[in-house]
Amino acid sequence: MPGEEILRIEGLSKSFFGVEVLHRVGFTLHAGEVLGLVGENGSGKSTTMNILGGIHRPDAGTITLAGRPYRPAGPRDAQDAGLAFIHQELNLFENLSIEENLFITGFPRRFGRLPLIDRGTIGRRTTELLEMVDVRYPPSTPVAKLSQGERQLVEIAKSLSFDARIIIFDEPTTSLTRRETEKLFAIMERLQAQGIALIYISHILGDVLRICDTVQVLRDGHLVGGGPRARQSIDSLIRLMVGRKIENLFPTRDTAPTSVPALEVRGLTQPGVIKDVGFTVHRGEVLGVAGLMGAGRSELARILFGLDPYAEGEIVVDGQPVDEVTPEHCMARGMAFLTEDRRGEGLMMEASIADNAALPSLRAYATSLFGWIGKTRLDAEVAAVSRRVQINTTDYRGTLVKNLSGGNQQKVVIAKWLLREPKVFILDEPTRGIDVGAKFEVYKIINQLVAEGTAVLFISSEMEELIGMCDRIIVMHRGEITGSHDRHDFDSERILESAMAGSLEAML
Repeated sequence: MPGEEILRIEGLSKSFFGVEVLHRVGFTLHAGEVLGLVGENGSGKSTTMNILGGIHRPDAGTITLAGRPYRPAGPRDAQDAGLAFIHQELNLFENLSIEENLFITGFPRRFGRLPLIDRGTIGRRTTELLEMVDVRYPPSTPVAKLSQGERQLVEIAKSLSFDARIIIFDEPTTSLTRRETEKLFAIMERLQAQGIALIYISHILGDVLRICDTVQVLRDGHLVGGGPRARQSIDSLIRLMVGRKIENLFPTRDTAPTSVPALEVRGLTQPGVIKDVGFTVHRGEVLGVAGLMGAGRSELARILFGLDPYAEGEIVVDGQPVDEVTPEHCMARGMAFLTEDRRGEGLMMEASIADNAALPSLRAYATSLFGWIGKTRLDAEVAAVSRRVQINTTDYRGTLVKNLSGGNQQKVVIAKWLLREPKVFILDEPTRGIDVGAKFEVYKIINQLVAEGTAVLFISSEMEELIGMCDRIIVMHRGEITGSHDRHDFDSERILESAMAGSLEAML
């Protein structure tokens, strides 16, 4: 049961460039409590957490931590006060060991002030911290060797190293397997039992209702509702988040696939990665690719777009084999690829919306003589495609992508490919880490594409999403296709059986 009040936020307000993004937000948090904080991208969740973390200062309002006024001047103040953040993009150095990551902000020294690191103390303390989060690696293990779930547990161990009283989790399960997610939840329960308060931010509302004691909902910078978990439902949370009831999470599609092949894959093989993969995607069709973590879905997408090699097989676009499978040649043939890692591979975070959207199409807007870019025409078409995907700003040239919400960042990735009018669009986890409202908008864009005759290869880890959006679903297991299901025959249990290929170990 939650204990005494540890955090109280009252009347928190914040504006950027004259635009108020937080409007008198307030809530309380108790020791041993898990508070769920949900809302669409841009609702104010990140701003609230950044104020708690000392990154931003509020324009108005008060924060009380353990009965005392709390006004951090920077992230170090937050850490010293016992607040820890487990971000979606983990703050670990892959080339350093676990122990070096845990103590990077302050290594214990030998002989007082002499510049000699006390390796013995670091190793012993790291072992203690790793045992607390069930990580069974030597302290000297490089972080690069850890899975995403294990790295997340290392981040939790890092927070325990400075006796955190409040730990904030921001979309912690986005890249985790089911087993890693269950382990994370078990660790969170253990932290609760120790009296540590947790704030849990997630777009997966089922998980929020499962593990949180209370839920608060933000919309457009306002706290619009919430309360004890027992009084909430997924439908009621969605209604609060978007300001209306969504009758159908997936927009209806009036068009049907054609019989004309757009992408044909024949016997595609890369030893240790995929084996004898073959399928066809038709114009105007959404073909889903299901499978458990490690099934080879993302690896297949990268091979199809020429990012990774293959040893055998054939890729055919519009009836013509792609003789040299490189990203440049694939793009020339009308293919587009939305990577699952939008921040690392899909976007230039320090560049503007316009520069990101224009990048793959610059040659098309260059003069044949000197190669000058026709900026007026390019800017007009970038603006048009940005409006089409409903990016939440009109300053496409001045707004940096890093300042956008996750949903709007994903729209920028989609926009840059729409500018090329793709014939085949490979989508790898297109709605990962974005809220229910932004998901619906992405689904509408997909429906528009297929209505125009684009063939879509749709990779997703969400079964409900595949069933709601796809015309057919193929299933992969350990690099091979183990099942194919038509829309009239969709059944989540049968699809899962194909994904497991008779092996329970695949789920673990």
